Amino acid sequence: MNIHCLQHVHFEGMGYIQTWANEQAHQVTATRFFEQEHRLPTMSAIDALIVLGGPMSVFDEVQYEWLVDEKRFIREAIDAGKKILGICLGAQLVAHVLGAAVKPALNKEIGWFPVYATEESKALPWFYELFSAGPTVFHWHADKFEIPYGAINLASSDANKNQAFAVGNQLLGLQFHVETTPVDVSALIENMKADIIPGNFVQHETELIVGMEHSKDQHICKDLLSCFFH
Repeated sequence: MNIHCLQHVHFEGMGYIQTWANEQAHQVTATRFFEQEHRLPTMSAIDALIVLGGPMSVFDEVQYEWLVDEKRFIREAIDAGKKILGICLGAQLVAHVLGAAVKPALNKEIGWFPVYATEESKALPWFYELFSAGPTVFHWHADKFEIPYGAINLASSDANKNQAFAVGNQLLGLQFHVETTPVDVSALIENMKADIIPGNFVQHETELIVGMEHSKDQHICKDLLSCFFH
């Protein structure tokens, strides 16, 4: 496949997505909005789209003018029937484009916390099987999405109810991260340290690093991508 990624900041990259794509011999291209010269591809040039995370809000169009073009591109990709995976901000952007609300979450989540598959997710058997045991995954967000109309609510956490959604077999949004590598965790800590304010669901820097040592995200990421993009 030709997979295109939309990347918003230099410290939130493709991580294990790139590892999986290399192993599967998929071609990966990217639009990096943080670079002065960035270009969106033609829709005919891509088979699938992955929208990555970032610290900005879906509403920050004044500060980040490219958000307007990005939202338009996501809408066009949906209408073209492309498979789309949105992660964190990416999931919020997909939900927003679909008309769902995006707003501050009940609890800020930063750290390693489990997510639990919902009963509804049994309608997407591979997702239910992957998350039925409540695996611990990486979170770094203060906003959340509401579930878009017609979508399945797939997962929840102790901090926030809406953690994942799917629209048919075409769209998948994850509020949490599965692509994060040790390098990514270190980069987030370095660039977003101001976010780490003590709270019920905000872990200390040491916990963030130690959590990576026990993470199964690489396996979850590869299984999720293989199932979704089959």
